[in-house]
Amino acid sequence: MLRRFCLYGFLKNQQYYEPFLLLAFLDKGLSYSVIGLLYGFREIMVNLFEIPSGAVADVYGRRKSMILSFSAYIVSFAIFGLSKSVWLLFVAMFFFAIGDAFRTGTHKAMIFTWLRLQGREKERTKVYGVTRSWSKIGSAVSVVLAGVFVFASKSYGYIFYFCIIPYMLGIVNFLFYPAELDGPKGSKASLRSTLSHLREAFTVAIRKSSIRRLVAESMGFEGVFKAAKDYVQPVIKASAVLFIGAYFADNDWTETQQTAVLIGPVFFVLYVLSAAASRNAHRLVSLYGHEDRTARYLWAINALVFAALLPVMYWSIEWAVILGFVVLHIMQNIWRPVLIARFDAHSSESHGATVLSIESQGKSLATAVIAPLLGFAVDAVKTHGPGGEFWPIAALGLLVAVVMFATSMGSQKMGSKPST
Repeated sequence: MLRRFCLYGFLKNQQYYEPFLLLAFLDKGLSYSVIGLLYGFREIMVNLFEIPSGAVADVYGRRKSMILSFSAYIVSFAIFGLSKSVWLLFVAMFFFAIGDAFRTGTHKAMIFTWLRLQGREKERTKVYGVTRSWSKIGSAVSVVLAGVFVFASKSYGYIFYFCIIPYMLGIVNFLFYPAELDGPKGSKASLRSTLSHLREAFTVAIRKSSIRRLVAESMGFEGVFKAAKDYVQPVIKASAVLFIGAYFADNDWTETQQTAVLIGPVFFVLYVLSAAASRNAHRLVSLYGHEDRTARYLWAINALVFAALLPVMYWSIEWAVILGFVVLHIMQNIWRPVLIARFDAHSSESHGATVLSIESQGKSLATAVIAPLLGFAVDAVKTHGPGGEFWPIAALGLLVAVVMFATSMGSQKMGSKPST
C-alpha cells in the first residue's frame, strides 16, 4: 500500500499549471487584487465543503470521497483551459475547491488507518514524510514537463488540459485501494449519521485545547504560505527577461518562452529540495524528541526567514527573493509532516478524516482572508510605493511567525508522546 500512497502523491502533483498559475492569470489581464479575490473565493468554497466532506468520507467511505475529488479537479482543469472571462475562472475555482475539500484530510486519514492496521503508529511522521516526498518528486517531474509544454505552445492555456490525464490515472489507482482503508463505520450511512458524526468531531476539536492550538498554528503557517507562495512567479519572470536578454540577445523567444526557460529549473530545484525535506522531517523530530518542541524551533526559523526577506523584497533584490521563497518551501515541507503527526496524536481513529478536515478548513479560512488582503496590498505598493511591491508579504509572514513563536511555550505541554 505504501507504493500506492506514493503513486497517489506523484499523480496528484502533476499540476502543470502550478508554476505558472499567477502568470496565467496576469496574462489574462487580471490585477493582483482580482487574483487575490479568486484565491480567496476558492478557499471560502473549500471552507463550505471541508468539514462535511470529512464526515462524508468517514461515514460513506474514503475511497468514494477521493474519486469524487479527482473528478471535480478534472472538471476544473477543463474550464480553466476554456475560460476567457473572469466569471468562468470563478466557476473553475469552485470545482477546484470541491476537489480540495473532498481530498484534504481524507487521504491522510487512510494512511494513518493503514499504519494502525500494520501496528506502525510510531512511524506517522516518517511514513507521511515519505509519501509527501513522492508528491514533491511528482512536482519536480511536472515542472519539467510544464516548462516544455509552455515553451512549445508559447501559451499558458494548454497546461490545464494536460493535467487531466494523470488525474484520470489517479482515479484508477483508487479503485485498487482495499475497503478496510475506508475506516470504521459505527452507523449506517445516512444524512442523520453524517451530521451526528460531524457534530461529535467538531465538539471534540473545539473543546480540546491541544487541537485548538494546532488549528491556530496551521492557520498561521499554512495560511500565509498558501496565500504568498505564487508571488515568486512574477519575480522569476522579471529575472528571466533580464537574464535571457543579457546573455541570449539574439534569440526570438517570446516573453512566455523566456519565463518557461528559467521557471522550470528554479521550481525543479525547489521541488527536489522539498522532497528531501519532507522525507527527512522525522529526523528533526528524533533530534528534538517531540513534535511539539520541533514545531517551536520551526516557528523561530520561519520568523528569521521572513525577517531576511523583508529588506530584500523592499529593495527588489530578485535573486535573494527567489532564494527566500525556496527556503520557505523547504520549511513548509518539514512543517507539514510534523503538524499532521501532531493532529493524529491528538485525535481518535473514528474522527480522523473529520479532524484533519477541520485543520484544512482553518487553513483555508486563513488563506481566504490573507490572499485578497495581500493582493490589494501588493497593488497599492506597486502603484504608490514605498519600495518593491512584494514587501507586505514578508511583513505579514514575520508578524505571524513572531506571534506564534511567542505563544508556543504552552504547546510543548499538549500531552502527545514523542514520535520516532
